[in-house]
Amino acid sequence: MIINGHSQHFISAKDRALHYGDGCFTTLVFAQGKLLAWPLHLARLKQDCSRLGIDFNQWQELSDSAQHLVNQNSTLLKGVLKVIVTRGSGGRGYSPCGVTNPNYLISSHDFPHHYKEWQSKGIKLVSSSVKLGKQPLLAGIKHLNRLEQVLIKQQLTSSEFDDALVCNSDNEIVESSAGNIFWWHDDQWYTPKLDECGVVGVMRNQICTVLAVNNQPVKKVNSLFNKNFVAQEMFICNSLMQIVPVVSLQSHDGHHRWQFSCQQVKKLQILVTEALSHE
Repeated sequence: MIINGHSQHFISAKDRALHYGDGCFTTLVFAQGKLLAWPLHLARLKQDCSRLGIDFNQWQELSDSAQHLVNQNSTLLKGVLKVIVTRGSGGRGYSPCGVTNPNYLISSHDFPHHYKEWQSKGIKLVSSSVKLGKQPLLAGIKHLNRLEQVLIKQQLTSSEFDDALVCNSDNEIVESSAGNIFWWHDDQWYTPKLDECGVVGVMRNQICTVLAVNNQPVKKVNSLFNKNFVAQEMFICNSLMQIVPVVSLQSHDGHHRWQFSCQQVKKLQILVTEALSHE
């Protein structure tokens, strides 16, 4: 692990990330010594820090440290890098006044190899009974307050399903437990707006760009999840798993179930793979 440019394994007990989740993060793939889509992840970190009012300006040092850690793991064919920016250390209390020294942490991890099988065979989703709170001031940001996702994952561990479809408190579709979600209906791709909660993922943006270039612009909507929800195909995505087809979806009460084909998703997998290979 690298903390503020130095190889170490400890962070101050006064860091606001520990006390309040006061910071943001991004997770990306590295392969053959290269950070994939690093400029996009860096741009998202900068935007999230700006929205949270974190005055972090060590971007070149952070980039150099990230590459250094990747170089240390050069024997790995593929791995995962997690980059965290915190507001820094401060006294007791919520107010960030006087906290002027942001920190960054970079760690490397094994790549989740089950994603390859997911990409090929697809997954089963269940709607989660855990709802996301609506807070437009935090919508889109990949901040460190992830207790909702922890509860969602905790619920999943005792189920037969691979992942969960997650809604907000108004039962509008938002995302999966750790990725964005798209669905296909009547020759049109849809994805949630994410203007009140949820994370605007880097892969989500890349997919929207690829579809727009191929004259298939995505409609961003607020869509209720109930028995009347309709879709022919569905997939989830993030920067690690890329595009994973959803073959079935069940409501958490077991009363409703949807089956999906994967024809359009498979086509999109090819388009996105080709586009990313030229970046």
